[in-house]
Amino acid sequence: MALLAQPGDRMPSMELQETVKKALHALYHHPDDAIRMQADRWLQNFQRTFDAWQVADDLLHDPNSNLETLIFCSQTLRSKVQRDFEELPSEAFRPLCDSLNALLKKLHKGPPKVRTQISIAVAALAVHVPTEDWGGGGIVNWIRDELNSYPECIPSFLELLTVLPEEVFNYKIAAHAERRRQFEKELISSVEVALNILTACLSFIEIKEQVLEAFASWLQLRHGIPASMLASHPLVLTALSSLKSEVLSEAATNVISELIQYTAAGSSGNLSAQLPLIQVLVPQVMSLKWQLSDSSKDEEDVKAIARLFADMGDSYVELIANGSDESMLIVQALVDVASHLEYNIASMTFNFWHNLQVNLTERGSYLSYGNEASIEAERNRRLHIFRPSYESLVSLVSFRVQYAQDYQDLSREDLKDFKQTRYAVADVLSDTASVLGGETTLKILYMKLVEAVGNCRNDETCEWRLAEAALYCIRAISRYVSVVEAEIMPQVMALLPKLPHQPQLLQTVCLTIGAYSKWLDAAPNGILVLPSVIEILMHGLSTSEDSAAAASLAFRNICDDCRKKLCGSLDGLFHIYHRAVCGEGGYKVSPEDTLNLVEALSMVITELPLDHAKNALEALCLPVVTPLQEVIIQGPGALRQILARDLTIHIDRLGNIFRYVNRPEAVADAIQRLWPIFKAIFDNRPWDMRTMEALCRACKYALRTSGRFMGITIGAMLEEIQGLYQLHHQPCFLYLSSEVIKIFGSDPSCASYLKSLVEALFSHTTHLLMKIQDFTARPDIADDCFLLASRCIRYCPHIFVPSDIFPSLVDCSLIGITVQHREACSSILTFLSDIFNLSNSSWGADLQSIRDTVVLPRGASLTRILIASLTGALPSSRLEAVTYASLALTRTYGTKALEWAKESVSLIPMTAVTQVERSRFFQALSEAAAGADINALIVPVEELSDVCRRNRTVQEIVQGALRPLELNLTPVP
Repeated sequence: MALLAQPGDRMPSMELQETVKKALHALYHHPDDAIRMQADRWLQNFQRTFDAWQVADDLLHDPNSNLETLIFCSQTLRSKVQRDFEELPSEAFRPLCDSLNALLKKLHKGPPKVRTQISIAVAALAVHVPTEDWGGGGIVNWIRDELNSYPECIPSFLELLTVLPEEVFNYKIAAHAERRRQFEKELISSVEVALNILTACLSFIEIKEQVLEAFASWLQLRHGIPASMLASHPLVLTALSSLKSEVLSEAATNVISELIQYTAAGSSGNLSAQLPLIQVLVPQVMSLKWQLSDSSKDEEDVKAIARLFADMGDSYVELIANGSDESMLIVQALVDVASHLEYNIASMTFNFWHNLQVNLTERGSYLSYGNEASIEAERNRRLHIFRPSYESLVSLVSFRVQYAQDYQDLSREDLKDFKQTRYAVADVLSDTASVLGGETTLKILYMKLVEAVGNCRNDETCEWRLAEAALYCIRAISRYVSVVEAEIMPQVMALLPKLPHQPQLLQTVCLTIGAYSKWLDAAPNGILVLPSVIEILMHGLSTSEDSAAAASLAFRNICDDCRKKLCGSLDGLFHIYHRAVCGEGGYKVSPEDTLNLVEALSMVITELPLDHAKNALEALCLPVVTPLQEVIIQGPGALRQILARDLTIHIDRLGNIFRYVNRPEAVADAIQRLWPIFKAIFDNRPWDMRTMEALCRACKYALRTSGRFMGITIGAMLEEIQGLYQLHHQPCFLYLSSEVIKIFGSDPSCASYLKSLVEALFSHTTHLLMKIQDFTARPDIADDCFLLASRCIRYCPHIFVPSDIFPSLVDCSLIGITVQHREACSSILTFLSDIFNLSNSSWGADLQSIRDTVVLPRGASLTRILIASLTGALPSSRLEAVTYASLALTRTYGTKALEWAKESVSLIPMTAVTQVERSRFFQALSEAAAGADINALIVPVEELSDVCRRNRTVQEIVQGALRPLELNLTPVP
């Protein structure tokens, strides 16, 4: 069948068809991987060609084509219709439609995979072309007529009818937004015709499952079907009666699930309009409850029924929250689902328990009750009603966190799944604690812990898994338990020292201690409990790597919250710290986890008087500094040859000390004493990015803590990094400079020095970033450069904006906007937005004219690059950031910016963007510039973006017209 006329009326050659067949044979059957990959690349490239239309069509109609060829060609034709329909001349629609129709009829008993692809292709075709092209009645009427004429082809046309509504939501189809909306309206207006077709097909028993699947698909539209009509519709009644059918239950379940969601969708009318249908659905679903516990039922069948109950719970949660007798029947059914032994079934209810908890506890659910007394009374009434359900839930989920007997043999994937299960159960327990209160939930879990500990007569016979599970759950609800709880928590803490030191159990014990650190601080006898708690943590540090990690984290939490109580125990804490940091005494704490111990001691030191804090800080630094001094003493050669990680572990510890010892003067003194060590490392390893990043990070924390107390050292530090940056281009030097700007930028006494610093850094950076390829090669430099520039605009614009480097940096930003690196791109866009918003700052009036002198000559080019970024030069995930920058530009320059935008969009050919789409974008941009909410701009921007990215050809046309990488800047006088 001739689908298309080629240039010069030449058909695709038979040789090309043979090449496709040979490539497919190589792809599926050749023993050489390289040949298979080569064939795959060739086939992918072939699918993008214009010849693919005719070749795929010919091979699909060829009776000699094998299954592999049919599948490939059907996928090719489907993809071409979806993405590349605009390649075809307008007169090609009819032969294409006829060809696809013939294939549907040919394949009514053919390979299902191929038939599905052809059905999707026809549905995609319907998205592209208007109703009248199908004979005036639209594609649904066309399907009805074809079915009447070719009843033997019902399976094919039913499949087409099934996929048709799904294509409304398929954004792979390269259609204009307006056409997509029109297609949805066309389908909604054809709902009655579609349901009549499906109803007529019910008389054919062998296709009843397919009919139900098609009905479920049409229900996804959520429009155009009155609920009162559905309540007694034959398709609904058939689905309900088929729930107990072994053959039809899956399809029926899909229909009922869609109906439940349909009744809950706001677009399908208010609740009173849905009641007739709800009153039909709920009793039928409830009648299936007994099957949840029927051992003869297949697991998939039980899962399908559980899904219906979960759908009811999720959809009707606001009704259920009223606590009526009818709603409590649904809740009890959901409790039964939650009790199922299979986690995949039980977990279907977790979302419901969360949403119900939100509805029961949040004040917004009760606003209709008026005054506070009525609100509180109703809230208490509901919480009382649902209390038994949530109490049951605690027991039903808590056992699921228990380690399996063979946990040591679990695969990595199974262990990952187990961790995810524990996280999900912890979330459910948080929901229960929100409803029941932390203390009530704690009592239930404590009884499980007591029972578990009661089984522990000695380490040999103790079933540690039960105790570990109970403790894991107790830890999960820690933030819901009051810090003044005095009944259960003292007993829990008293039990912990009696538990065996099994590694997994000990890990959870340590984490539980850390979770209740605030309780330990507030408890009247907390200071008496701390010694036994710290002894447990010391065992944790010695037992396994996992328990050591948990113990170090618990130490951090306890020292944070109980710091005042621990000031008198500093010697003992220092002993633990030294053993861990120096690797002595059998502790199994990793170098990374020692940072928690560094933080822990730092927090306690903060509570000391200044003189004591200085001495303690020196003692805290000593075991960290000593290894660094030993390397430096050996000379520059040793310092250059040592592995980076052997330096950074010590430097990171110093960084954490500077970060968490909140004593500015003490830290300033420490960094001054340590500066010779830092300078030696700066001087001898400036080429080592990892070490430089750690060193700059430590300096950054010292700066943040010390602030202006660090004035003595800061000059030497900045002189060092300014000189090193010009030789080694480490981005962290820029980031450290941005910290300096944040702290000292507004200090008049520093203005001259800071001006010299930023001009030197920016001048060098702009010479490194002269074309987009430079940004791509060094995105880290671009990121930190423009972070520093934004800091300059926010903290010292009076220094930065009038400087000679400012215009060059703006030019540099224009070159780099389209860099694909997310962070670098974001920093550039933020910098530009900060420039445009400069007039909103306290310095705005003084600097606005200088800024305008720089921006106005570049405005047209800048706008063109931003429009290009919106329409395909940057990933669609950057739309929000680009939109914000565009809006800031437009609000700052008003009519002028709108003219720039019109000029830019006018460069795009009408074949890519219609006049209606342009007008909608301009209208939204104008309204946003005048003060409308930015959210009003989002949809038009997304639609412009989508239409310009709808396929590769259009995207190339748009980017070719806008040429974002070809700047045409007017030189600044």
